Amino acid sequence: MRSRSNSGVRLDYYQRVVHRLIMAHQQPVTGLFPASPANHHAWIRDNVYCILAVWGLSMAYKKIADQDEDRAKAYELEQSCVKLMRGLLMSMLRQKEKVERFKITQNPLDSLHAKYSSKNGQAVVRDEEWGHLQIDAISLYLLILAQMTASGLQIVFSLDEVSFIQNLVFYIESAYCIPDYGIWERGDKSNHGQPELNASSIGMAKAALEAMNELDLFGARGGPASVIHVLADEAHKCQAVLQSMLPRESNSKELDSGLLSIIGFPAFAVDDPQLIEATRDAIVNRLQGRYGCKRFLRDGYRTPREDVSRLYYERWELRMFENIECEWPLFFCYLILNHAFQNNKDAVSVYAEKLEEIMVKTEEGMKLVPELYTVPHDSVSNEYKNPGSSQREAVGRTPFLWAQSLYILGKLLQEGFLAVGELDPLNRRLGAQKKPDVVVQVVIIADDNEIRDKLADHGFQVQTVAEVAPIEVQPARVLSHLYTYLGRNKKLGLTGRKSRDVGILSTSKLYSLKDRIFAFTPQNFDFDEYYTSRDPDLLASNFMSNLAFLSNSWSHLLGRPTICLLATHSLLDQNRIPLAMVQTMKKLKSGYINGTRVMLGNLCDFLNTSAITDLSFLGSQEDGYPDKLNPAVQTYLDEHLLRSINLKNTLMMKSGALRPRNLRRRMSVKGAIKKTRSINVDSETLGMEGNVTERRLSVVVTPLWLDSSNTSIGPSATVAPDRELTPRPESSEDDLPPNKVQITSDVPRIQVQPRHRGVAETFENTEVEELIAMLRETENLEDQGDILQYLVDTQGLDFNTELGSNDDQASNNSNSTNQGMLEGGRVVTVRDLLKGLYEKACQQKLWGLVRHSAGMLGKRVEDLAKAVTDLLVRQKQVTVGMPPTSEFTITAPLPETELRQVIHEAYGDDESTAMLTQELLVYLSMFIRTEPQLFHEMLRLRVGLIIQVMAKELSRTLACDGEQASEHLLNLSPFEMKNLLYHILSGKEFAVSSVARGNFSIVSCKSSRVSKKSQIGLGDPDEDTTAMIDDRQGQWLRRRRLDGALNRVPRDFYPRVWTVLERCQGLAIEGRVLPQSLTQEMTSNELKFALEVETALNTIPQPEYRQLVVEALMVLTLVTEHNVSHSLGGIIYVEHLVHKANQLFLEDQRAVSGDATLCCAKSKDGGKETTATGNLLCGGAAYICQHLYDSAPSGSFGTMTYIAKAIACVFECLPKNGEVDCSIQ
Repeated sequence: MRSRSNSGVRLDYYQRVVHRLIMAHQQPVTGLFPASPANHHAWIRDNVYCILAVWGLSMAYKKIADQDEDRAKAYELEQSCVKLMRGLLMSMLRQKEKVERFKITQNPLDSLHAKYSSKNGQAVVRDEEWGHLQIDAISLYLLILAQMTASGLQIVFSLDEVSFIQNLVFYIESAYCIPDYGIWERGDKSNHGQPELNASSIGMAKAALEAMNELDLFGARGGPASVIHVLADEAHKCQAVLQSMLPRESNSKELDSGLLSIIGFPAFAVDDPQLIEATRDAIVNRLQGRYGCKRFLRDGYRTPREDVSRLYYERWELRMFENIECEWPLFFCYLILNHAFQNNKDAVSVYAEKLEEIMVKTEEGMKLVPELYTVPHDSVSNEYKNPGSSQREAVGRTPFLWAQSLYILGKLLQEGFLAVGELDPLNRRLGAQKKPDVVVQVVIIADDNEIRDKLADHGFQVQTVAEVAPIEVQPARVLSHLYTYLGRNKKLGLTGRKSRDVGILSTSKLYSLKDRIFAFTPQNFDFDEYYTSRDPDLLASNFMSNLAFLSNSWSHLLGRPTICLLATHSLLDQNRIPLAMVQTMKKLKSGYINGTRVMLGNLCDFLNTSAITDLSFLGSQEDGYPDKLNPAVQTYLDEHLLRSINLKNTLMMKSGALRPRNLRRRMSVKGAIKKTRSINVDSETLGMEGNVTERRLSVVVTPLWLDSSNTSIGPSATVAPDRELTPRPESSEDDLPPNKVQITSDVPRIQVQPRHRGVAETFENTEVEELIAMLRETENLEDQGDILQYLVDTQGLDFNTELGSNDDQASNNSNSTNQGMLEGGRVVTVRDLLKGLYEKACQQKLWGLVRHSAGMLGKRVEDLAKAVTDLLVRQKQVTVGMPPTSEFTITAPLPETELRQVIHEAYGDDESTAMLTQELLVYLSMFIRTEPQLFHEMLRLRVGLIIQVMAKELSRTLACDGEQASEHLLNLSPFEMKNLLYHILSGKEFAVSSVARGNFSIVSCKSSRVSKKSQIGLGDPDEDTTAMIDDRQGQWLRRRRLDGALNRVPRDFYPRVWTVLERCQGLAIEGRVLPQSLTQEMTSNELKFALEVETALNTIPQPEYRQLVVEALMVLTLVTEHNVSHSLGGIIYVEHLVHKANQLFLEDQRAVSGDATLCCAKSKDGGKETTATGNLLCGGAAYICQHLYDSAPSGSFGTMTYIAKAIACVFECLPKNGEVDCSIQ
């Protein structure tokens, strides 16, 4: 026998360790590892991590296999891996019905189990007895399956198993929006069984999806049928959400050491090197100790203060676990591996040394990694005082096989038996490296020869749909249908992919199917779906966004992206190519567009450079004809071959020859649609005209700082007798619409809008046939809309227009055939008329009418549910409706139909604003994907309030009243609406310029001074002089109003409020108290705490007043940060500080004869002068002078300086002697 080399001897040592510590526990029947000798439960996650050491050792033996016994050992180790992976596969395969159900319901009770019996692979606990939904465990299994298959192991044996694995991909592909129980199986850290969105689960799913894409599960021996397909957009959604969450783990866990498995081995899920470093540094600085890392802050597991008689924790007791959380050596193993992959040998040796010091040695000299280290009972008080000073003791399982396996992998890497590439054959570790620029290929295809010739007139040579043959161009919905056939398996009862969503990454590939090649147009350019696709400017804007997205997100895909656009007749503007389209194509010809490299050409030119995916799964595999197309697919493709889209006017509502002889009266029908509007910006509360009285009655704490004479609100909910509900005449000075009723009282103005009253009054004596006759003879689309609005309200959408004219025929007793509205001899319903109106309004670009008719027809944005999900998964809550009475908060993803129902309930009869809300949600989701920095420090997006602010800004810019401003807002084109929203979000100044047909264009300007040429005045011509007022007047009021409406707060605002709450008994905001106990339940950076503060602030109806309260809280944080006082006393009434600051401001204004002496500081005795309705003369919200709102925050006369003075006056705990400098710079 030949002598062994040193390396061989050392490997034999590791083989003995692995056999003794790991393989000896592997069950011979199932191949699974029990949790311990006393517990036969086998967890998926732990089992996969256990086998990694065996897999690593098998590859090490392969490398030095100079003797037969080494090759035998390598094979034995490999088969041990195959045995375990197949054991887990068989256990999951037994629950295939759950996979099928979960794809539809995403219910935790329908999820695959997280653990099985190691003896027989069966379930060990019932669905409701455990937090089984752990997406990271299934994802880890798929990731390691992919890596092992790529290394040469054969784990999957049949095409049925391939189908099941494909369905597991569908199971995890929506991980970015599915709350689960996470890596520690507890969801919310209080362990009440509440699942939450976990960054570690999303990251592991993203890694698994990328690893599985285009992987042949049969390895080198496979064919097209054994390849797994993943839609690239699903992995990218996981990546986007993951990047927005890190370094946060979830709502209740601001940081978690489990993220080490995401930023490094095994997932390598993060592509941004800076984010990787920031997350690792946060874990090392805040969670690392002498014995390992804490799992997360306030983790009570196995601590001496934990009550072992119950699984959950009371929220108040979480604070007891602070500083005594257990430390896990497991995370030193992760850190060693991650630094080894980065080739940072110094860091590897540092952590290896730390780990060696805390390992437990056996009598045979083996080193074991214990599960965790806890603080002994007698050292708890000392550990509270001096964190990290106590000697801890090892508890739990020793060895902890998950950690032991990673430790052995680390040793194999350190000693050179393995290279990092062997543990990562799919090269996932290279994802964070810089890649060359992506060139996006653009193909424009004309619908027919007429469009081609029009484009040629502008110098663009394009092909028609017929000329690109044999390549077939189809809309995205065809691709989404084809993907529903993926993963179908009759024997297993699996029905394939359920999601119908295909993103821009998927439609930017070409697809081969037998001898055919398909190209697909992007989903958001689907003209059949929604009216925003009829706006050429918006299409051009979206197209450029798509190009930028492709150049940034195409990193893991082969070939170049190819984006196909179809130029159709519906794009033409008055039978001409729109200017926006011409300008975009000129930029494309230049080769660069907004910094993205592009190449414009014909489809056939790009065949060799494009990414091409084979749709081989569409064959009749189960019927035994893999080379023959599935008959159902063949039928579908034959029926849906793309034809040119010609949008013809289906209904011609022209003045016909058939008219009633006698019209009893000529009635004006103007204003029927306007009366459904709910946007109003004339009120001081910025359109938040809810029942303010009722809201104030429900408060818990009575505000002490308001004089009793100012608010005569008693304990009763009834309106006092002296507050009359008086209808105001149309010519009133406030210019209220006639259907509004105003409450005359001393609280801020409230306006009640009865639904449909005005409409019903207008037409109550009008016969239906007269309206139909008027509809037939009018050419004006607005009038047609008003008539149809009334018909829908009184008769319904499916009212047959012929029925409305029968009575008239009888009464006329005439031979004329008055048969209602006709189309080709067929009587049409109101719904048909509305569709015709919608089409004509789209063609004529009457966007207000388009939005209203779309709402009445029940249309919805194609990507509405996806848009809301995009916002929610980035930790933004969404509210719809006008605050505060009809505001609905959306905190979890909803199905499309349910979402539309919520939005339309929120706005009642106002279809226009309901449609506008859908539109804005889509734009907000676009912005949060492309420019997430716009949403920093914003937790809740209140769409109703954003609409009010947009109208208010138009009112200010156009110098018009609120009703005109809301009309102008609803008539903006989709592109200009998106542009205005962008300016509101970014805070940039803008002007409004006029374009063709009375439409407006939003243009940026560097200062708020706008030249008279670009500004449109809709008010009195004599008021033009106001345009010359100094730029700065109103600047801070506007800024506060915008920030308040957007719920924007300063950086680190919520953690700093937490420190204030620690030093007082509570903070009272608008009657709602934030108790000090919140600091016991939640940590300072916890998202749940931020939402508590946000909810309290949202009880304030006026945005500018809300911002002053935020500033008051910021000044309070300065008091705590400078340790002015150890305790701030009892409950702090934050609004009291604001009103005191206002009082001090007015005193200063009287002293220096400032601007406020014209209004609030006019009275020498300090009393407030108010209008007849009880409001301040200057119109300031919440009885705060408008001039204070318009003051800068800092400086000697700044708002924060006055708030600091107010704090000095009010707080008993502050020193009363000596000079106090309250100025804030």
